[in-house]
Amino acid sequence: MLNRVVIMGRITVNPELRQTQGGVSVLSFTVAVDRRFTSPGGERQADFIYCVAWRHNAEFISKYFVKGQMIAIDGVLQSRNYVDKNGNNRSVTEVVVENASFCGSKAETSAARSNSSGANIESGAVQSGDSFSVGDVASIDGFEEIGTDDSELPF
Repeated sequence: MLNRVVIMGRITVNPELRQTQGGVSVLSFTVAVDRRFTSPGGERQADFIYCVAWRHNAEFISKYFVKGQMIAIDGVLQSRNYVDKNGNNRSVTEVVVENASFCGSKAETSAARSNSSGANIESGAVQSGDSFSVGDVASIDGFEEIGTDDSELPF
């Protein structure tokens, strides 16, 4: 059997990190993913995908991602039932995040972070053990951005 989900979209609200009673980090958020087609009126449509991240993934997303920023997520689909505050039975289907990556342009990522009070990767506030995609490594102190001029490539 196979249960694999890969999505890329925009975070709809600033992620807020919480702790379980046992002290485990957890983060629930929604990602808006554009559909490939438009409505008959020409309007773009999106699906809003519920996601949950645990432990290191939750801490990573809450530290480096903000509302409106593009995120790529790899995980598994999970359905569960629960009883809400009012005693009503509810069910939810969500993506349990196993990997999260930056995506979008460097300028877009920087603009999203500058509009938030969250941590900024360009300030050098990256700790050992943090993970990020190749495109964002260039913005960390000690690394320089490689140009895209193909004439300098040795092959």
